Amino acid sequence: MTLRISRPAALTSLAFALATAYAHAEPVAGTVLVTATRSPQALADVISDSVTIGAEQIAQSGAGSILDLLQRQRGIEVARNGGSGTNSTVFIRGANSNQNIVLVDGVRIGSSTTGAANWSAVPLTAIDHIEIVYGPLSSLYGADAIGGVIQIFTKKGKGAPALTAFAGYGTDNTREADATISGATGGDHSVGYAVSVGKEKSDGFSATRPGSSSYNADKDGYDRENASGQFSMRLAEGHEAGVLFMHSKLDSQYDNGSSAYDVRSNAKLENGAVYSKNQILPAWQSLLQYSQTKDEGATYSSAAASGYSQINTKQTDFSWQNDVQIGADVLQLLYDHRKEEVQSNGSALLNRDRITNSYAVSYNARRGANLLNAGIRRDNSVYGSKNTGSLGYGYAFTQQLRATASYGTSFRAPTYNELYYPQFGNPNNKPEQGKNAEVGLHYDNGMTALGASYYHNRLTDLLVNTNPCPFGSKDYPFGCAYNVNHALLEGLTLSASQKLGSFNFSANADLQDPKDETTNKRLQRRAKKHGNLAAEYSTGTVNAGVEVELSGDRYDDAANKNRLGGYGLVNLYASYRFNSDWSALVRWNNVGDKRYDLARNYATPMGKVFAGIRYGYK
Repeated sequence: MTLRISRPAALTSLAFALATAYAHAEPVAGTVLVTATRSPQALADVISDSVTIGAEQIAQSGAGSILDLLQRQRGIEVARNGGSGTNSTVFIRGANSNQNIVLVDGVRIGSSTTGAANWSAVPLTAIDHIEIVYGPLSSLYGADAIGGVIQIFTKKGKGAPALTAFAGYGTDNTREADATISGATGGDHSVGYAVSVGKEKSDGFSATRPGSSSYNADKDGYDRENASGQFSMRLAEGHEAGVLFMHSKLDSQYDNGSSAYDVRSNAKLENGAVYSKNQILPAWQSLLQYSQTKDEGATYSSAAASGYSQINTKQTDFSWQNDVQIGADVLQLLYDHRKEEVQSNGSALLNRDRITNSYAVSYNARRGANLLNAGIRRDNSVYGSKNTGSLGYGYAFTQQLRATASYGTSFRAPTYNELYYPQFGNPNNKPEQGKNAEVGLHYDNGMTALGASYYHNRLTDLLVNTNPCPFGSKDYPFGCAYNVNHALLEGLTLSASQKLGSFNFSANADLQDPKDETTNKRLQRRAKKHGNLAAEYSTGTVNAGVEVELSGDRYDDAANKNRLGGYGLVNLYASYRFNSDWSALVRWNNVGDKRYDLARNYATPMGKVFAGIRYGYK
């Protein structure tokens, strides 16, 4: 399909969604989101397009990894260099991994050298729920929030003591087990606690295919273990202090030719935070948080000393957020201090730190059927000072139906690789910049949900590998990172779901045109059309469903010469609840044993079956 998203076509689709939505009029229970405004807000008051993946959805889906879960959401595409333990990329509305932000309980994770989070190291077993907010959020979160923000929330303690546990086994000798204990003591000084541990191990399959220069027929497995926890204490009415942490270690194999050497990588992801939440005045709530994240990665590509590489990122952050209630409105004042440090055994040029000081103001208001939010932020760092802003408006036609429109600016800071890596980076590189405008319609009455969003996100000063390098070919014989290209991320996202008795049907589709306007080529590994279909049957005892994942063709290179064909996958899953404490699940992915590509010459899973038993999930 040759696609050019035209404004008339987009508005026609929105008008169709509006007309359809008026056919229903029943109230819907509210859902609360945090990520869209950095504080709890009812979904009905959220202007940004967003998705929440709840704990029950995660448990019943039987998803094998967080990437499997994300790929079923609208606006999300995934690329992976082999199996579950290998290097992965998540695209949000066509924006690359380093143009999106990932948070775990409000703590930012990711590598300062690549600018992206290590998705393979993020454990699904530690997650309670996930929020995805689409569109630029630099006015709230600073650098890199061009395509959106994904926030992962780990399990939190409340109520009576509870134990949950899970064990499962599947194809490729995949074994998984996890357990969580949580609760709260109650009383005036209640202590909440939740601790989770988990382990997953698989023999895997060959990460590459014949024809790749790295091909090796051996299996490339992985071993992932994790622990996470949250502890909080109610000091007095309106005052709480707490600590949280997450630790994940991933050992995975990959291919680097026919050598018998065990080529592998080790990744360690650690984050922790202490916080104090205080109701200083009836209309003034303060949140102080100190956090630290470590992203450590080592590769062993050969037995020679030169085959070992180690790059570690440490990010330390101090933030002070103040939410001031002004009638029904909220004024938010934020200060953020972020320090990034990199240590590498390969190049001393990467061994340095970078400090960013940020100040932000936002205002959220509701006047009858009218919603308004506005925000500005200033980030000061080695790349200079960057100002970003956002303005959003929403109108609620009914309790179930609202229209939204927004405009926002964003930027991506150059990574350490783009600034300092030998024969590639240059300290004179500037941040990428984005300007996004979008409109949307959203309807939800508890039984029927419809959504449509059209976005137009123009990026300038895009950092790409430029050859010959403008800084000179002597120091950059193979090209360099340079701010030269412009890109346009434009698209229409449609979603729908319908409950009919014990059945739930859902669908989403993205029609997009992620294009490098300088070369007039499509951006790598992004399709012009992709979507998902699902049907689920659920009673108090049985839950069963079918999923269909669809994607159009993509290109594996910037020149658009290496085409990756489109594909369609069918997945089946079912769970059975024996009683209030015990349940079992089985999942069969890629039922048709379909061969497909997410990256050129890298293998993808064929048909895989996984079954497990769970105790204690309520």
